[in-house]
Amino acid sequence: MNNLSQENYPGKHRGNRLIIFGVILGVCLIIAAGISSFTFYTVRTKTETLMVTGSVKKQVTSDLAKWRGSFQRNIAQEDLKSGYAQMKQDQEKVLQYFKDYGYDAGEVLISPVFMEAPFQYDPNAPKEYILRQNVEIQDRDVQKITAMANNTQVLIDQDVIFQTYTLEYYYTKLPDLRIALLKDAVADAKMRAQKIAESTGLEVGSIKSANVGVVQVLQVNSYDISDYGAYDTSTIEKEVMVTVTAIFNIK
Repeated sequence: MNNLSQENYPGKHRGNRLIIFGVILGVCLIIAAGISSFTFYTVRTKTETLMVTGSVKKQVTSDLAKWRGSFQRNIAQEDLKSGYAQMKQDQEKVLQYFKDYGYDAGEVLISPVFMEAPFQYDPNAPKEYILRQNVEIQDRDVQKITAMANNTQVLIDQDVIFQTYTLEYYYTKLPDLRIALLKDAVADAKMRAQKIAESTGLEVGSIKSANVGVVQVLQVNSYDISDYGAYDTSTIEKEVMVTVTAIFNIK
């Protein structure tokens, strides 16, 4: 009397759907458990870090001096010919001055004669020109160059109108010193990190990264630093400062 076959029985379809739903639910639970475990593992194993800046200073003595100056003549327009002759005589006196300190003419850089017309307020005044030659010398004998720059009265006494532009001092071993100081700067950064970590009950681990700052060449006991780096050339004695920003793992 029942014309429905066993294959078309509705209860069986409901059973199949329940089985499929159970399988899907089980897979979802497994995936969710895996994600939760991974998240828990990640949180538990995340490493904390501490960023600090370390620095170190070292006093050095300049090993190169550079001196720049000039001598000139103010000449009326009608006396330009004699003015150039006077400049030639002045040049010979300047070279002799350097020779007295042991420098040959080839070690002294002397420019050609530059001529310029200064502004004159009175248009009816006689036309005048300035004849000028620049002088430059550099040497590793810093004390000798300094003595020369401080003794130009000798040239003034010979009617040479000489003036100093700059007297600069450099430290030529700066690249090598910078490398040597980096280790000390990192050590200073680690010491600072340890002081901070101790106050919180933590310990400093290995260094994760380090960023080297610009080199600062300063006057002794000066902190006149610059974001782009400073290089003082006015003093023989200098202080070289190197900074390192380091990130340490803490535990």
